[in-house]
Amino acid sequence: MDVSFLGPDAKESDFISLERCTDGNFRLGEDGVVAIFATGDRKVEFIFFSDHVLAYVKSALGYPAYYPVHPVEMNKPVKAVLMDLDGTSVRSEDFWIWIIQSSTASLLGDPAFELEEADLPYVSGHSVSEHLGHCIGKYCPDKTLEEARKYYFEHTHREMQQIMEGRGRADAFKPSAGLKEFLFELKAMGMKIGLVTSGLYEKAWPEIYSAFRTLDMVDPKEFYDAIITAGFPLRKGEVGTLGELSPKPHPWLYAEVCQVGLGIGFEHRNHVIGIEDSGAGVCSIRLAGFPVVGFAGGNIKASGTHGLCSHYCESFEEILKIIK
Repeated sequence: MDVSFLGPDAKESDFISLERCTDGNFRLGEDGVVAIFATGDRKVEFIFFSDHVLAYVKSALGYPAYYPVHPVEMNKPVKAVLMDLDGTSVRSEDFWIWIIQSSTASLLGDPAFELEEADLPYVSGHSVSEHLGHCIGKYCPDKTLEEARKYYFEHTHREMQQIMEGRGRADAFKPSAGLKEFLFELKAMGMKIGLVTSGLYEKAWPEIYSAFRTLDMVDPKEFYDAIITAGFPLRKGEVGTLGELSPKPHPWLYAEVCQVGLGIGFEHRNHVIGIEDSGAGVCSIRLAGFPVVGFAGGNIKASGTHGLCSHYCESFEEILKIIK
């Protein structure tokens, strides 16, 4: 089966072959279905027909969705670069996993609690509620998501306040090697730059602000052409924004930052690239219709999404060679 529609170097062995879609709506050999493949982490399933492909994005919160998968190719000149925050621009995954671990420890009333290695694919790259939902299901099924979110935001507020005040964990947010030089080179080339994160604003903004302060750069809001986050948390007594049900691997964050934030229409999508280090992010970019540049250091290979990438790079220097 030719799966190069998903990525120029994609091979059938990159994916898991299925007889039926998880929700049962599509079966191999029925209604024109010629193949069904899942990513290695089984978060996204691709249903192949003779003339088109659909993607089924699962949801730990009970709201899955289907999306059309469009063909992509990287055309020059590249007009815009869309960049992930966690793991790509800033190395912070360990910190946020620690926050999830601390929240679970609070739920259990056990300060010594630690996550297992097997938990890592489920506590990074997705929404806060999905991360917490995994921990509840595995470690404390008698607790509720509402309780978990309460502890999560307590820990987050405390740590973010300390970091913004110049205190807190000194190793929390480290700019990725070569980030400053890469960003300035993009600016010199006249590129538009969008920053994209599934993180809520209250956790994402201190990250990039701290990183830019470390790099002695201007206010990120002045530097980037558009920044999009998962918004503000929905909780009692406050007004929230959409974010927990529509994060990566759904396409909306990348689609919106490009179409609305940068003003680049869908017809020009092959002149836009997205850079991601996580499997969820790779799927998000690909479903938004943009070619993906995978960035080493995250879980792309472990999640089985390498085949969706147009390129896979070890450094920003490598990415610049592709763009120029």
